[in-house]
Amino acid sequence: MTVNEKVAQLRALMEKNGVDVYMVPTADFHNSEYVGEHFKARAFVSGFTGSAGTLIVTKDFAGLWTDGRYFLQGAKQLEGTVIELQKMGEPGVPKIVEFIIENTPENGVVGFDGRVVTFGEGKEIATKLKQKNATVKYEIDLVDEIWTDRPPLSEAPAFYLNLERAGETVASKFERVRREMKEAGANIHVITTLDDIGWLLNIRGMDVDFFPLLLSYAVVYEDKVDLYVDERKLSDEIKGHLKEDNVNIKPYNNVYEDVKKFGKNDVVLVDPARLNYAVFNNIPKETTLVEKRNPTVLMKAIKNETELKHTVQAHVKDGIAHTKFIYWLKQLVKNGTSEQEDELSASDKLVEFRKAQGGFICPSFAPICGHAENGAIVHYSSTKETSIPLRAGTFFLTDTGAHYDEGSTDITRTTAMGEISDRLKHDYTRVLQCHLRLSRLKFMEGISGANVDLFARAPLWYDYENFNHGTGHGVGYLGNIHEGPQGIHWQRSSEPFKHGMTMTNEPGLYISGSHGIRLENELIIRNSVKNEYGQFMEFEVMTFVPWDLEAVDVSMLTSEDKYELNKYHKKVFEVLAPHFEGDELAWLKEATREV
Repeated sequence: MTVNEKVAQLRALMEKNGVDVYMVPTADFHNSEYVGEHFKARAFVSGFTGSAGTLIVTKDFAGLWTDGRYFLQGAKQLEGTVIELQKMGEPGVPKIVEFIIENTPENGVVGFDGRVVTFGEGKEIATKLKQKNATVKYEIDLVDEIWTDRPPLSEAPAFYLNLERAGETVASKFERVRREMKEAGANIHVITTLDDIGWLLNIRGMDVDFFPLLLSYAVVYEDKVDLYVDERKLSDEIKGHLKEDNVNIKPYNNVYEDVKKFGKNDVVLVDPARLNYAVFNNIPKETTLVEKRNPTVLMKAIKNETELKHTVQAHVKDGIAHTKFIYWLKQLVKNGTSEQEDELSASDKLVEFRKAQGGFICPSFAPICGHAENGAIVHYSSTKETSIPLRAGTFFLTDTGAHYDEGSTDITRTTAMGEISDRLKHDYTRVLQCHLRLSRLKFMEGISGANVDLFARAPLWYDYENFNHGTGHGVGYLGNIHEGPQGIHWQRSSEPFKHGMTMTNEPGLYISGSHGIRLENELIIRNSVKNEYGQFMEFEVMTFVPWDLEAVDVSMLTSEDKYELNKYHKKVFEVLAPHFEGDELAWLKEATREV
């Protein structure tokens, strides 16, 4: 069945159900960044496979909204279909909610599966539709009716993080959450986001692409917790742990009926950005809602020392794997065989190196491996159609990561494939200066990513250049690789840094049609000196992979840049050298030499 035939069938179902506008977002029932095969409804209908996008269908229009990461991919995959690409943020392109309201007729109906739309977004649409006396129909999954071979929900078994891996008991976490519930005046807290539930219960699963999370809902009461999950995924050991912590196991979909039983005297804490719209609508109207961020969001962002210790161990493994990969790339060029490999085969090779370290669970996000001009596409995803050979004389950008038994990683390196031009060296060195100047920063408690981002971008701004993405994001511990609430972006990162948070440092520069550069390490935010001026903080680097000195114009570096670069490379050699020998060790020593 073609895309156009699917859209036609969807319109027929819309007419049958009295729906004027139908929305198909990229989401599961838990607002996950990546979703399992069962939930790829938007990709099924549209043929667009990017990780972010929303399909809107009316009686005479179909549009796919996505962001700048996917403009090129969207244009290619939608070509020849009735679906028009809507480039979010571009002039003349309406916001999704604006389009929906404008294109809904008087007394009309907007439809969507309320399980895949957040409470906040659904409520905004419903409220704005009142001006047209229009309504929302949220209990219909029209795509399910035409997706005859839809993959079933995942049945992968869950696994448990014991105290030695989690660093905090479930009972302790329950106590902390209930304390915040009490402060908010709530006696019930509904959680639908998988990383929050996984952190709270020290349970993980394999139900979401790239993230080791378990499809589930949780309702926290004052004296018990109800966990809604496919019980077949839970071992007897896990069930025993849950019973000890007074956690009741209930069927996965029963949450929708159970929340209807909340009473008029109950006060329920819900997060509008994370709770799905269907759960929200099933809570009785006489029940009081407290709309507030899930307490678990900040709790899980501040890693305990056990989590940090294990994450550093994961980064040692990843450092070995990625450094061996760079050596492999350099040997390809040296032997004149680089063009025998392409983006996809090189990406597979990197996974091989990671698997060889042991304890490898899965990649931590869709790999971004862009060679030459493809590297200029910020979140490029290579396919059989777009993958190009690794030719010499330009860059190969790899933004990848992994989940190991010990923890999660996210790393970007840009590798010079042989001799490169002075222009490429200039650009690489500027990005390296951005990275080094953020990495060495010391700052006061209370500072957020909006403040420190200015230091990271300054070397590029001096040349009237910039990069159109965040400089850093939080990283989950065997959870979401892109984890809030902290971030580094001068326009939107207001959450103050806290001791124990993890961050990425990933400035970049992208020259369309030519090359892209991004350089990323992971950092731990640490308290340092406390004196009469207050509490100072700084970053601890936990990524151990050399920068490419073959791509650096040393004459551009300040003495402070050189000091930071040499200090980092000294640490990289100390950590990695015991795991290398022979020609690889000799190369590593040269790759981390002082400049």
